[in-house]
Amino acid sequence: MTVRRAGPSDLDALAALHAAAFRPGWSAADIAALDAVALIEDGAGLILVRTIAGEAEILTVGVRPDLRGAGVGRRLLEAALEAARAEGAESVFLEVAEDNPDARRLYAGRGFEEVGRRPAYYPRPGAGAVDALVLRRALNTTP
Repeated sequence: MTVRRAGPSDLDALAALHAAAFRPGWSAADIAALDAVALIEDGAGLILVRTIAGEAEILTVGVRPDLRGAGVGRRLLEAALEAARAEGAESVFLEVAEDNPDARRLYAGRGFEEVGRRPAYYPRPGAGAVDALVLRRALNTTP
């Protein structure tokens, strides 16, 4: 499969992918309101990245649960890094749940480093909340 830039006609598909990956998922209107570049691997996953003043932020990465570990997240991340570069970003930030080792490995393997922490950021029903790790990667280097 290939990653492509999503357009307005993809909003419902983006929302469906987000809902498959997260609870609660974002609606098509939520996604449209973010003013972000949306990239999609049809039927598999999505990533949203926003660039402002030379910095990019990955807002979400979602992969259908049955396709995790199949390289979808890596392809989406690579496409988002290229989109951020094309928009003039010199660095990119994202947040990841401390209890998500698969995503943390993906990001570490692509050169992201921890630069901060948001305590008790992600709620976990019945288990309290876990910290968000704030990660950063310079875009003028290759991992």
